[in-house]
Amino acid sequence: MSLSQSVVLRPTGPVQPLDRRVWGLTAVGVGGFLLAGVYQLSGQRIGIPCILHATTGLNCPLCGSTRMAAAMLRGDFGGAWHFNPVVFVLGPLIGVAVGYQVLAWALESLRLVRLPRLQLSRRAADWTVYSIVALLIVYGVARNLF
Repeated sequence: MSLSQSVVLRPTGPVQPLDRRVWGLTAVGVGGFLLAGVYQLSGQRIGIPCILHATTGLNCPLCGSTRMAAAMLRGDFGGAWHFNPVVFVLGPLIGVAVGYQVLAWALESLRLVRLPRLQLSRRAADWTVYSIVALLIVYGVARNLF
């Protein structure tokens, strides 16, 4: 991981665009919390059912994520941990990293300040994704065994 530049007030010149994966993760995160908000406001009647759970009775690695996010929105962190501890930890970590990237891009686009942006090599980004997927698979298997 490296920083692409230093802090610059009132930057000029072209703005480095955000990677499409950052925008994708932003959309997934915002959409997830919107769904959790609708779920919470509807009295927990509106949500997206898990197809794996509906057809097999098994919990997928993401089962409970909507209930977890709804619990986080109401400040019930113990309940959030109970619904899905892996996403409870990974979600905020990924959210902070993605949020910082979007904030840095937005501030630079408004010509207010240029903040250093985190840069992962292609190999590091791939290994990060592989590691998260492997963790979710192991968690998905373990949660159904115990």
